[in-house]
Amino acid sequence: MDADRGDGEAREARRKRPEVWRPGSAEDEDVELEYDESAYDALHAFSHEWPCLSLDVMRDDLGEGREVFPHEMTIVTGTQAMEATKNVLSVIRVSRIKKTRRDADADEDMEASDSDDDEDGGSDAPTLTVASVVHHGCVNRLRAMPQRPSTCASWSDSGHVMIWDLSAQLKKVMTSTNDSKGKIDPPSRVTPTQVFTGHKDEGYALDWSSVCEGRLASGDCAGAIHTWDMVQGKWDVGATPYTGHYSSVEDIQWSPTERDVFISCSADQTVCVWDTRQRAKPALRVKTHDSDVNVLSWNRLANSMVATGADDGSLRIWDLRNFNETNAQFVANFTFHRAAVTSVDWAPFDSAMLASSSADNTVCVWDLAVERDAEEEAAALAAKDNAAPPEDLPPQLMFVHQGLKDPKEIKWHRQIPGACVTTAADGFNIFKAYNVGPAVP
Repeated sequence: MDADRGDGEAREARRKRPEVWRPGSAEDEDVELEYDESAYDALHAFSHEWPCLSLDVMRDDLGEGREVFPHEMTIVTGTQAMEATKNVLSVIRVSRIKKTRRDADADEDMEASDSDDDEDGGSDAPTLTVASVVHHGCVNRLRAMPQRPSTCASWSDSGHVMIWDLSAQLKKVMTSTNDSKGKIDPPSRVTPTQVFTGHKDEGYALDWSSVCEGRLASGDCAGAIHTWDMVQGKWDVGATPYTGHYSSVEDIQWSPTERDVFISCSADQTVCVWDTRQRAKPALRVKTHDSDVNVLSWNRLANSMVATGADDGSLRIWDLRNFNETNAQFVANFTFHRAAVTSVDWAPFDSAMLASSSADNTVCVWDLAVERDAEEEAAALAAKDNAAPPEDLPPQLMFVHQGLKDPKEIKWHRQIPGACVTTAADGFNIFKAYNVGPAVP
C-alpha cells in the first residue's frame, strides 16, 4: 500500500471517530452533557440556597481508608448571598452516598436495593442534614482545623477573619434522626470566638497548620500576611504583617512537616517560602508563572512537591529541592485548562496524584506517575468506539469531570480514598472516578 494513501486513510478514520468534547466558546454554554455511568463509582449533586465559593471536608470518627459503599461525609461551607445579611456558614452531613448503578449490574443492584428504596422513598439521592450560623458578609474562604474540625476560620468580604466554634452545629447534624432529615432550621446567631480586624483589605488566603494545633495564616488582597497562634483558648495574631508580595496574596499553605514554614502565592506571579522565625522577608521569592498565581497545594506524602495554578490556565509542579530565585525549573507544566485554575489539591492516598478545577468548567484528576505509551495508545485507537483524543491531551490526565458551572474549589476526602467534593456556582458535586483510588468492592 502506498504510504501516503495509508496515512490519509488513517486520518480519515480518525476524523470519523467521536471526539472528546471540550468547552471553548460562548456557544458551548447551551450544550447539555450526559454523563457515562460506567466512568464513575459514584456521582451525586446537591445545592445550597446560595452559591458557595469555598468548602472544606471535616475529619470524622468513622475510620480511615473507607472503601465500601454507601459512604457518609461532613463538609463545611460558606455562602455568597445576594444580601450580606443572608450569608451563613453551614455544616452539611451527606449520608447514603451510593455506588453508581452500571448497566452491567443494574438488575442485581435494583433487586438488592428494593428494601432500601422502601425506606428512602425510592430515591437514590444522598440524604442531607444541615445546620447553619449567620455569617457577617460573604464567605471568601473557609477552612476547618485538622486537629479540631468544629473550629473553623472564615475570610469575609468585609475584610475580617473570624474563628468559629461550630461544635453545636456538628453535633446537631451527626445526631439527627430520620424525622429531622431534609428539614432545614433557620440559621443560629452565634458570636465568633474571635474576629481579627487588622487586615487592610479583604482576602482569600487562609490555612491551618497540620503540624501545630491552632496555628493559622491569613493573607489579604493588599499583599499582607498575618500568622495566628492559639494561647490558652484564644488566638494571638502577629501585629506586624509579613510583606514580600507586591500584589494580592491569593493562597497560602503551611508545611506538612515543619511548624515554622509556610508558602504563599500571589497575583504578582510569584511563590514565596516563609520562615516564621525570620519575619522581615521571605526565605525565597520565585517567579513561577506568567500570570496571577491563584492557588497552590503542598504534597503531604512527597513533601518536596508543590503544585501551582495560574490565571492563564497553566498548572505547574515544582520540586522544592530545586526551587530557587535564579533558575526556577518546574517538574511538569500542563496547559490543558482553557481558563483560570481555581483550585488544586494533592491526593491524600497517592503521592503522584492531584486534582484541579478551572473556570473552563472542568475538574481534572492527574497522575504524574503515568508516562506516554505508544503501544497502549495505538491499541486504544484500534477500538472503533473510543473517542479520538485531542492533540494536547497529556498522558497524565486520568479523568475529566464536567457539567459544573464555574467550579471554585475541589477537595479530596482524606478518609475515603478517591472521593472528591467540589463547589461551583450551581452547587456541589461528590464523585469518585472509576479509575481513581482503590477499586470499589
